[in-house]
Amino acid sequence: MQQLLGAHTSIAGGVSKAVELAEKLGFTAMQIFTKNNNRWFQKPLDEKEINTFKLKLKKSHIKFVVSHDAYLINLCASDKEILKKSRTAFIDELERCELLGIPHLNFHPGSHIGAGEKDGIKLIAESINFAHDKTKGYNVSSMLETTAGQGTAIGYRFEQLQEIIELIDDKDRMTVCIDTAHIFAAGYDIKNPGNFKMVIKEFDDIIGLERLKCFHMNDSKKELGSRVDRHEHIGKGFIGLKGFSNIMNDRRLKKIPKILETPKGKEQLEDLENLAVLRSLIKRA
Repeated sequence: MQQLLGAHTSIAGGVSKAVELAEKLGFTAMQIFTKNNNRWFQKPLDEKEINTFKLKLKKSHIKFVVSHDAYLINLCASDKEILKKSRTAFIDELERCELLGIPHLNFHPGSHIGAGEKDGIKLIAESINFAHDKTKGYNVSSMLETTAGQGTAIGYRFEQLQEIIELIDDKDRMTVCIDTAHIFAAGYDIKNPGNFKMVIKEFDDIIGLERLKCFHMNDSKKELGSRVDRHEHIGKGFIGLKGFSNIMNDRRLKKIPKILETPKGKEQLEDLENLAVLRSLIKRA
């Protein structure tokens, strides 16, 4: 089976333009924003643009699409006004995904800003339950992303993600994305083959591989356990080619789409180089 590979793709000119660009670059998977990622709100999606996106996607070779939410959203914000805005914006993101037929909304759980991790976890779950209640019957999943644990970010331990999931009423709508740079910076050694196996076993034991629906494939500019979130090109960082070889050749992970979030220019030619590196690591049977 050919692995699904791609990258975060620009929506400049409209969401349907992302499909064109991803197809041009030969992606079989892609991640997009459905709106400006640095704004709380944006005008609703145009019906014509929705239909164009769906039609182009249907005709393309892209088999997997995930959306990433706006960076301003913090589902455990201690400021009540920011929390209210975050919840409303998160619901809007779910609605946009549902309209476009995108099955997953990927997001960082949140930063507790000094309130403490336990209270932060409870508030994140409350926010997700609130959003799910407002979007009953939706097909889109809420995809928790692992974090590096920078600042007061929650989600740098698998146990934290599982604690959130345990507090969710509609658990069927919960999925997970592993960001390689994030978990490495959080202290999970995926470079050493033996340690990598233990990391995947730990994830399976705590969360369950059935919830893992996406990988963000990013090398790390910072060392193991640094708790600093900095992405680097594949093989150019501290994870190195050995770490990505572990992922690309683990039979349990072959069906899970793998998406780059590495540095890139407007034409995303760097993505082609990084994908070529990932493909070169696959060992032939």
